[in-house]
Amino acid sequence: MKFNRVLEGIKTYEAGKPIELVVREFGIAPEEVVKLASNENPIGTNPAIAKVIRSHADIAHLYPDDSMFELKEALGKKFSVKDENIIIGAGSDQVLEFISRALLNENESVLMSAVTFAMYEIYAKQMGATIHRTASWKHSYDEFIEAYQKHKPKIIYLCTPNNPTGDATSKEEVLKMIEAVNQDTLVVVDGAYMEYAAAKDARYAIVPEDLLGYENVIYLGTFSKAHGLGGMRVGYGIAQASLIKELYKMRPPFNITTLSLRVAIEACRDNHFVEASIALHQQEIQRYEAFAKENGFEYIESYTNFITYLFGERLDSTEISEALLKRGVIIRNLASYGMNAVRITIGTKKQNDIFFTHFSELIS
Repeated sequence: MKFNRVLEGIKTYEAGKPIELVVREFGIAPEEVVKLASNENPIGTNPAIAKVIRSHADIAHLYPDDSMFELKEALGKKFSVKDENIIIGAGSDQVLEFISRALLNENESVLMSAVTFAMYEIYAKQMGATIHRTASWKHSYDEFIEAYQKHKPKIIYLCTPNNPTGDATSKEEVLKMIEAVNQDTLVVVDGAYMEYAAAKDARYAIVPEDLLGYENVIYLGTFSKAHGLGGMRVGYGIAQASLIKELYKMRPPFNITTLSLRVAIEACRDNHFVEASIALHQQEIQRYEAFAKENGFEYIESYTNFITYLFGERLDSTEISEALLKRGVIIRNLASYGMNAVRITIGTKKQNDIFFTHFSELIS
């Protein structure tokens, strides 16, 4: 069987290893496995969300409201935008797929950071587009504009805060980049971790309302991180109505579930869970920074719910990741991104205690 030729150059997305895999391979009890690889919310499921799931379980046989009116209304109030400015996806990465399908072909190209979210490249390659990257993983204005002027891409991806490095670009620099770009180039501002950046430093806080004045910009957000709904798969894109109208032509009907829709609506109304999640994160990430300094590691200043340790020539990220895995501690090895580094989701105090204990033993 012959497949589309573009598939030849596409690597399958590598998700964080699941707890079930560690249980099967190493015989470790599930309750003893600590997963710090996928940037999930360590607090778990919001009790208010769990209540919504239970109370709506008996309507799982019904398709969701495909207009998603209530969710759009809730997001509209949250971000001061109109329904016509919003598109909902099964995670914000589905909106990325819509964007690629709507704009790209084998004659177009995209620009992204040297190290960033893998799905930007995968979706672009599915459409046959060419990939361009900046010189380094840092989202600097100079590097992006130099690459933009050289390649004139159809799409620029600005992941801020950036996954998997954790660094962020200030609102001032993001707006400066947008102003320097031609109207025929779409700028995607991916704010999946924006709640954490906003809590850390207001200069790095970007909201959709900041970007609505530009017809060639779309903001992406998600309920997977600070809201703790990774398993429910709900994200959104916010842009001018003319752009959203075109993206809607890519959207399949009923693209999120009945229960996902209900819990996302509830999540918009409940700020307490997000505040508690960020408070825990701000407290516990200080331990990771202190540990790195005490043990002579470099780390990237994080504006997200994870931290990236850089090993240089001292350690091998693959050896460390595999050794921790055998002990029931799952972290993300960044070797596949060309970095001798690891990404560690900031967990609960207990989870972090376990990580530090095992990691200390391995490097001593």
